[in-house]
Amino acid sequence: MKKLILFVLLANIMISANAQDRLTGQTFATRSEVLAQNGMAATSQPLATQAALDILKKGGSAMDAAIAANAVLGLVEPASCGIGGDIFAIVWDAKEEKLYGFNGSGRSPKALDRDYFVKREMDYIPFIGPLPVSVPGCVDGWFEMHKKYGKLDMQQILQPAIQYARNGFPVSEVIAYEMSTSGERRKDLPGFKETYMPGGSTPKKGDVFKNPNLGNTYEKIAKGGRDAFYKGDIARTIDKYMKAHGGLLSYDDLASHTSNWIEPVSTNYRGYDVWELPPNGQGTAALQMLNIMEAYDIKSMGFGSAEYLHVLTEAKKLAYEDRAKFYADPEFNTIPIEQLLSKDYAAQRRALIDPNQAADEYPAGEIESGNTTYLTVADKDGNMVSLIQSIYAVFASGMVPDGLGFVLQNRGQMFNVKDADHFNVLEPGKRPFHTIIPAFITKDGKPWVSFGLMGGAVQPQGHAQIVANLVDFGMGLQEAGDAPRMRHAGSSQPTGSKMTNGGVLNLESGFDYKAIRELRKKGHTISFAVGIYGGYQAIMLDWANKVYYGASESRKDGQAAGY
Repeated sequence: MKKLILFVLLANIMISANAQDRLTGQTFATRSEVLAQNGMAATSQPLATQAALDILKKGGSAMDAAIAANAVLGLVEPASCGIGGDIFAIVWDAKEEKLYGFNGSGRSPKALDRDYFVKREMDYIPFIGPLPVSVPGCVDGWFEMHKKYGKLDMQQILQPAIQYARNGFPVSEVIAYEMSTSGERRKDLPGFKETYMPGGSTPKKGDVFKNPNLGNTYEKIAKGGRDAFYKGDIARTIDKYMKAHGGLLSYDDLASHTSNWIEPVSTNYRGYDVWELPPNGQGTAALQMLNIMEAYDIKSMGFGSAEYLHVLTEAKKLAYEDRAKFYADPEFNTIPIEQLLSKDYAAQRRALIDPNQAADEYPAGEIESGNTTYLTVADKDGNMVSLIQSIYAVFASGMVPDGLGFVLQNRGQMFNVKDADHFNVLEPGKRPFHTIIPAFITKDGKPWVSFGLMGGAVQPQGHAQIVANLVDFGMGLQEAGDAPRMRHAGSSQPTGSKMTNGGVLNLESGFDYKAIRELRKKGHTISFAVGIYGGYQAIMLDWANKVYYGASESRKDGQAAGY
């Protein structure tokens, strides 16, 4: 009886957990969109947004502003991102009227292979410590993108981050929470406590946190360029540190790193072209989901209905089985992207969905041969940048090289070491499967929305939900991000772990109890969680009025601002 009462109370809370009444606006919107004509920035932290705006006002490009914001985020959100991680972007070039993709992910150490783990009877790469560390691609990404689209010099662009690092910044509530969740687990790793726990614990809300070592590192990069990081003192420090602590990432791994400009991939969803980056990222999964969903009358189902959530969840399960099988470094595999994104293939996969029953598991498709931070910026010339950057897990590997002020990513943990024939098997100098994905939507060949969100495997699911909110349910840019989301967990993973018993459908507050009850009748295991779906930022371009709309959802401390 107590359990029943508790569930009813929880259901009532969920029903009433929408945004408070406002004078104007939409059901789920927590605030109005921000409107401006000259430039717009939307990031997950106000100091980063303001840094981006300052750069735009000084005549900087959208890319200049995006780099400035990313550098500030690496300081103020150190549990989520930083120059020890990788970077991806989709860029709208207003002059060429074309989208460009950028892959700034690093590779595994050349001295590390699957045999290292087989000999030690290890089925998975450890989550923390030296072994999951791969080459950080962020700094090279900054300079490659700046070479193509930058206007201001790097010293101007990085100056806001340098000043905040040396003078300090007050830590906000969400960031303090994020830092505290994994700080204790990593405190004994070399260099971590000295950098992120200066008083014996991670900073609390309102504490002024300084990271002068990171400020010095930024200054070396600003003056010496990308080679200061990959071939200079910074690279030598990383090499020495890794050797001292059992790591295999070397100076040569850093010195030989390169990034790539790549072609984005897309699918047309009800007249809108949705763009993602191809593997080694997981953006293709969002497009596969949309292809499956397109044959259903999503609009008439209604937002939050059991019918819609069921189709969305089953489409996710199908796409993620292919994700686990096929998504990996294209330099080591022939990945059947064209077939995976074909409408015929979507129809074959869609036929497996039972409208009345959740599947325990789906087979991956048969193809014939043949923690993270997201930001978006737009400038007065019409250029738009959709950028995402991450160190992977909260505080990543926990490995902080001596005196540098940043943590090295643990992206290598995503490699598969169980199956020697897997697309994503660990090999020397290989890029791991990646979860971070920027997104973009065009309409009739013109930019419409630059958007993204954070949260590991939730990202393709989140992208598909944002597109449905905008296109099927007619939500505004702010409401589309604030509306409650689902996250299904339990599909097969590129690391080798498998989905069991259909996984778990996690729902945010705001969904109707009737829909939850109907989902359970269909066989879905339902769970409720808070704060694991957040980090949406978006910019929309209104071509008729030449006005930018900016949105930053309420789950984090983000801000959209323009001028």
